[in-house]
Amino acid sequence: MKNLCLIPGLRLVPGWNGSQKLKVKYLLLSISLFLIASTTYAGEPDLPFEQAVSVKFTLSEDLEGARLQKVVVDYDDVVHVLSDQGLLSIIEGEMVKNIGYRPLADKKPVDIAIQEESGYLYYLYEDQWLTNAHAGIPHGNLTAGTFDRLAVNHNGAVLLSGPKAMAKYANGEMKKLKHPGENILDVQTHRGQFYVLGDKQLYRLEGEKLSPLHQGDEVSSMTFREDEIVLGTSNGYYGISCLDGTHTFTQFNKVPVPEITGLTTTSDGLWAASDQGAYMRQQDGSFRYYASRRWLDQDKVIDMAADSKGNMYLLTETGLNQVKFKSQTLAEKAAYFENKIRKRHIRYGFIAEMRLSEPGNIATAEMIDTDNDGLWSSFYLGSQVFRYAVTGEEKARRNAWECFEAFERLLSVNQLEGFPSRTFERKGYKVSDADRWRDAPEPEWEWKGHTSSDEFVAYIYIASLMDEFLSHTESEKKRVADFMDAILSHIIENDYYFVDIDGKPTLWGRWNPEYINWYPRTVRDRRLGSLHLIAGLQLGYDLTGKEIYKEEAFRMMNEHGYLDNIKIAMEEIKSTPGYIYEGHNMGEGGWNHSDDEMAFLTYWVIHRHAFNDTLKQVYEESIHNHWAIEKPERNAVWNLITLATEGTFDEESTLWFLKDYPMDLVRYTVKNSHRKDLTFLEPNFREQMTKELLPQAERPIMRFNANPFKMDGGSDGKRELTGAEFLLPYWMARYYQIIEG
Repeated sequence: MKNLCLIPGLRLVPGWNGSQKLKVKYLLLSISLFLIASTTYAGEPDLPFEQAVSVKFTLSEDLEGARLQKVVVDYDDVVHVLSDQGLLSIIEGEMVKNIGYRPLADKKPVDIAIQEESGYLYYLYEDQWLTNAHAGIPHGNLTAGTFDRLAVNHNGAVLLSGPKAMAKYANGEMKKLKHPGENILDVQTHRGQFYVLGDKQLYRLEGEKLSPLHQGDEVSSMTFREDEIVLGTSNGYYGISCLDGTHTFTQFNKVPVPEITGLTTTSDGLWAASDQGAYMRQQDGSFRYYASRRWLDQDKVIDMAADSKGNMYLLTETGLNQVKFKSQTLAEKAAYFENKIRKRHIRYGFIAEMRLSEPGNIATAEMIDTDNDGLWSSFYLGSQVFRYAVTGEEKARRNAWECFEAFERLLSVNQLEGFPSRTFERKGYKVSDADRWRDAPEPEWEWKGHTSSDEFVAYIYIASLMDEFLSHTESEKKRVADFMDAILSHIIENDYYFVDIDGKPTLWGRWNPEYINWYPRTVRDRRLGSLHLIAGLQLGYDLTGKEIYKEEAFRMMNEHGYLDNIKIAMEEIKSTPGYIYEGHNMGEGGWNHSDDEMAFLTYWVIHRHAFNDTLKQVYEESIHNHWAIEKPERNAVWNLITLATEGTFDEESTLWFLKDYPMDLVRYTVKNSHRKDLTFLEPNFREQMTKELLPQAERPIMRFNANPFKMDGGSDGKRELTGAEFLLPYWMARYYQIIEG
């Protein structure tokens, strides 16, 4: 979507006076606003798309300690797992001993294979091979302990290999083959032809003779596609012709993990296994990387097999993990997160992060307080407001008011006039920052002080939304106005500080001009603090009609330069040593992504409640300047707030964000810094580590206050986020008709 606020080709005539220039600017602004207002989106049809989700299959208790060896999938998409304790099947999400065929129940195969084309399962035992297909007729007796691998082609021929022997069974006759005299890594069949991969050469079976087809260095695995064999190595993969062994493409090692231990192909792309997870090279040449506890019980993948739907089963020595490609619409995805939040994330109306006593086990999760319950909850409340604006559902309206009630409780739970608590909890159950909690007047409660500007942003954002979309009666509008009036009155009466119960300003609740303007233009707090305060005062005036808010806003802009501060270009922000505030180095440490979060939520408020069009134009220029810097992060909320205010919009990134947002929000520890498929950038102030942003399902799970380019991180599966960061942009996109319902 083009920026409709910028009209190319129009220039101010040199020599015009200020009045003439201002008239032209107003004309351009009017045209721009008309274009934005008259622009409608056809809306992206909400068609089903495929999203990868992880499914983990655990071993039954009686198989504890079993070592898994191989996985295959037959023509019915039945999964079979070979282990040192026998053949295993999956029943109700658990791997159990396969006892369906009673004559085979106590036998332990040394290998299993799927027949080419037919998809039938074949077994190799110490002294025979057989199948239950074709009424169990195909079978062959063997000298015990001779063979440990088999492959079956579409004609029913069976190739057997062992440490010192090879044989082929065809047309009811077993024929010995000359062993190549090297360690056999794999035997496979492709279009009826048998191939044998040794640790020195790749052979093709021609008649009754193994003929060398290709010699490569450190080849570990092979897979087939059309007339091509793809060979995995310790340094990526390359291709050769099935016909004559000549190269079809050279070594490709710009892959997530070059040390490949296994390869397989599906209609969607090429899969590789490694000791650091598995990855798929998609048809467009990009990679999807599946590693960490988010996807696997452990990272060392020893085998892979796909079903007919393209779902991939990744086997480790201790577990079976499915990368399942789930078909769903964005509406269905939103319903999943709505249900998840309502069932296990609502704490006194706020949304709550979950603490897992057993990493990754949702059954052990409990709701906990955090330092920014209000800020995180503002995303959920906002989502319900836009949901109501789109659907008119009373349930959404009820959810939003329930959440707002928790915000009101922040004021009433403590003994201070107009001072909002960070959060609250029943006495004795607090979790975060124990030294910041205070006793409430009600003896069974505690409240958390030290309230910051992060929380103030949440207050003005939700108050603006509630007033515009959900306050239908005078009493409802008064509730919202009273909430904001109390907080703003506290700030003004305390010389533009949040003053805690100890009578001192909180560390980060400071909007006083001496504090704000102490920072140079190169430190973001000068711009950000000015933005917060002016937005809050404008909102206060709109909600209450009290002149003091308008007067104070213009006093701060005219006498203390707050409007000029808001105009500071983001390009000016840089490392600025020497500005130490209460032990915090404010001018160094890289880009602060928490400040981005606070700024964009505030942009909604400051633009929505601008006193006049002249100010609105200033705000739009400031918003666009910030959005242009943030564009590489592809944040859907920042995109949609910019669309709603200044008019610029990155539709592709917004839809990408919504579709790619992961279903599993447990904060597993993940690592990407070792990957060789990424283009890493030189260290920079914005801490953008790679040229392109990784998909969200491959990055550490984080909120919007963290760096999305961060390669490694997580909390070992001990925390789970809510999904509100998906719901807000989803319902905003519905409201602005970016996607259809």
